Amino acid sequence: MALIACLVPNRTLMMGIAVSAVAASSFALHARSEERIVTCANDASGATWQIKIDYDRSTVDSHPARISDATISWQDATSGGNYTLDRKSGKLTVVVPSSTGGYFLYHHCRPGN
Repeated sequence: MALIACLVPNRTLMMGIAVSAVAASSFALHARSEERIVTCANDASGATWQIKIDYDRSTVDSHPARISDATISWQDATSGGNYTLDRKSGKLTVVVPSSTGGYFLYHHCRPGN
């Protein structure tokens, strides 16, 4: 009888651990589903790079972003560039200010995952 009493608390503990593990794994899956890796390419040179869009935190590569159904826009404070990604076409427009008036860069992006 004492053996049964010892097993019941352990069984409850094990069920609690299993439920916690399932909850933790589903949280990780949910977090991953709200982040997207996007591959962008320079139209002129063909050079590619990736950006990470986090829809839950409204960030792109950790920069605050404005995310709408049509566009995602953000500013890179280091370079001063203003980025706008057209969500439908994948066109990425970069506006870089400078003392001579600035310039525009045009790229294309596509989902990487």
